[in-house]
Amino acid sequence: MRMSSRAALAAATLSCATVLAACGSGTTGDSGSDGDLSVVASTNVWGSIAQAVAGDRIEVESLISEPNADPHSYEASPLDAAAISDASLVVFNGGGYDHFVDDILESIGDDVPTVEAFALFESGEHSDLHSGHDHGTSNDTSATEAPAQDAHDDSAHDHDGHDHGGINEHLWYDLATADAVAHAVAEQLAALDPDGAQVYRDNAAAFHESLHGISDVTTRIADTHTDAPIAQTETIGHYLVLSAGLDDVTPTDFTNAIENGTDPSPASIAETRQLLLDKRVGVLLYNPQTEDKVSREMRSAAESSGIPVVEVFETLPEGVDYIQWQTRTAESLAAGLDSAS
Repeated sequence: MRMSSRAALAAATLSCATVLAACGSGTTGDSGSDGDLSVVASTNVWGSIAQAVAGDRIEVESLISEPNADPHSYEASPLDAAAISDASLVVFNGGGYDHFVDDILESIGDDVPTVEAFALFESGEHSDLHSGHDHGTSNDTSATEAPAQDAHDDSAHDHDGHDHGGINEHLWYDLATADAVAHAVAEQLAALDPDGAQVYRDNAAAFHESLHGISDVTTRIADTHTDAPIAQTETIGHYLVLSAGLDDVTPTDFTNAIENGTDPSPASIAETRQLLLDKRVGVLLYNPQTEDKVSREMRSAAESSGIPVVEVFETLPEGVDYIQWQTRTAESLAAGLDSAS
């Protein structure tokens, strides 16, 4: 996994002191000077999920929102620290992905309420998206009672895929975790704003229902393309691949190097290129936000062989919300595999 420089993060964190002193440090449940609740998300992916729950009652602020931004190299600013410090609720990925949030929370020393996707993922308390629509709108719905789990994602919580091992931090492609985050946000907001509790829980239930449309697509892929070989320039779509029942046959040395921010070996580059030139995979999953000479070369090899390229992102493309984005990605994957059959 490629993280921003810890030195840069430390500098940004230290420079926050002046800003925090000027604007004041938030406390648990502090709603800011204007009396409104403030929800801050590390990226607009988690911001979109939080906004779906908050609805019209709260405007969610996403610290990373540029469609072409690369969160791996993001450097936190003093204004980011101020936003987190004054937040009523902070929603972030965790697991080392957006470490600047952890750094800021630690530096301000406040007990700011948070929803961390990785912690919910680690809990493993996920139900099956296809076991029934059982969330409803009950006031008893809790943050951990009914997060959704894709029927074909049973191995997701073992934290490894096609021999790549380790923990994959790109949790927004795991529908179960997205659902768990939505319900956790609903419960946190219900505690902060009891008058809106039912609205937040209803919105989380509606978000859950919307996830079924995405899961239906990945289920169809799993049914029609079981164990179909695919390749990735970077394992961002790890959980999408798992839920669709596909087999990532990209050389481990290649993807490990990309994840660690190092140059793949010439041998792994050649092996990956040949995999594409020989048309031994149905699609190539490609991250255009972190493209470099090597990844562009892989895309060219795929396109020259007529292999469909499915783009996967780390932030929301402009003009879409989380559900629209994930639906579009799943449908693109399905279309690519159908055309390769």
